[in-house]
Amino acid sequence: MKLSEIKEVLKTVETVNFQLPNGTFVPEHFHVTEVGMITKNFIDCGGTVRNEKVVNFQLWEANDYDHRLHPEKLVGIIKLSEEKLQIPDLEIEVEYQMKETIGKFSLDFDGTNFQLKSKLTDCLAKDNCGIPAEKLKVSLKDLQEQTSCCTPNSGCC
Repeated sequence: MKLSEIKEVLKTVETVNFQLPNGTFVPEHFHVTEVGMITKNFIDCGGTVRNEKVVNFQLWEANDYDHRLHPEKLVGIIKLSEEKLQIPDLEIEVEYQMKETIGKFSLDFDGTNFQLKSKLTDCLAKDNCGIPAEKLKVSLKDLQEQTSCCTPNSGCC
């Protein structure tokens, strides 16, 4: 989800709810403690230099149980960050404190709640670093008998 998309969604909802991949919700007294742009300059294992940029939201919860972030307040935080940090319309990445470490998630919306989607690592240079392509697994019993267009001694092969 991009910044422009979340701002449009926030105009239509009464509450801001973030649902984790396991189905549980970030407690409703969460804070958005950071909105910023993260730039990642790196080289992949195949030697290609890459540059990625995302907008980062950091969610945090404290013991102020009476706190509830309203959609219009989050829109204001986003607009201020766009203005002050010159943030373009980028994809959003959400950080949230898990038990032992910070979880990083992509963001989606299901019509009611914001969905925190798990992110996975991947090799960006599979063709350059020797990782074989996944082979299609086929059961021999599922193969149909092939009929040949050539017959023995026909001279076509």
